[in-house]
Amino acid sequence: MNSRPTAPHLTIYRLPPLAWLSVFHRVTGVALAGAAVGLALWLVALALGPVWFARVQGLLASWIGQLGLAAVLFALCYHLCNGLRHLAWDRGYGLALPVARVTGGVVAVAAALLTAGVWWWLS
Repeated sequence: MNSRPTAPHLTIYRLPPLAWLSVFHRVTGVALAGAAVGLALWLVALALGPVWFARVQGLLASWIGQLGLAAVLFALCYHLCNGLRHLAWDRGYGLALPVARVTGGVVAVAAALLTAGVWWWLS
């Protein structure tokens, strides 16, 4: 057992909201990579024939499948909106801290609205 004390900053430091948005951008990128693997597996099931495809479609139609699809859609929408904000930053726009805070909130709301709109449109 390690008897060394924990560094004090690990117990008192909190990430600011902008840092959490950055972390979430990376998490959604990883989730989208996993979703690409899922898409490839869906295509493999399609190629294997109607029995396998029906099984996969049944899983996707279940509540857990619908929840997963909604999460992937939100990850896609968030990653898109935040990527556009990063493109603006690359051009030198919106780098001031107050503007970055506002655009962070705009990204979160826009991603939620875009997700809801696309889900409604596809339903």
